Amino acid sequence: MKPIYAFATLAILTSCFSFATGQAASNDVTQNLTRLEHEDSEAMLKGNTTVLDRDTADAFVFTAPDGATSNKADVISSVKSGDLKFESSVISDMKVMQYGDAAVVTYTTTDKGSFKGQDISGTYRWTDVWVKQGAKWQVVAGQGTPIMAMMKKP
Repeated sequence: MKPIYAFATLAILTSCFSFATGQAASNDVTQNLTRLEHEDSEAMLKGNTTVLDRDTADAFVFTAPDGATSNKADVISSVKSGDLKFESSVISDMKVMQYGDAAVVTYTTTDKGSFKGQDISGTYRWTDVWVKQGAKWQVVAGQGTPIMAMMKKP
């Protein structure tokens, strides 16, 4: 194989592998999505559905920590009605991985809140999938998992 073809093949394979496996997001994307995640968290605390509506895609799917799924309208309705209420939410350990015009954001929250009167306070690990359409990023999927206290071995 001629050296130029070997180099071209290697370059193509490397770029395909990087796209498939994702890469750390650029500083601009990381800063933008980190800001949006914090704005959305603040909006949840304040019951500000305007911000949530702006940042959430119409086809959004949310998988709650109990496994139930809901859509954008369900989430906004729960916030607007007060069924989903947060007194506090502290975000930590946020990471952003970019995949072209999509990104996966993972983070942990320590929350104090309730859903339909039931206490949902605890520590959670979240995964949000964001897609950029034009100049606008919107979350298209989100999923939360409670972080359980480690059981002590006897």
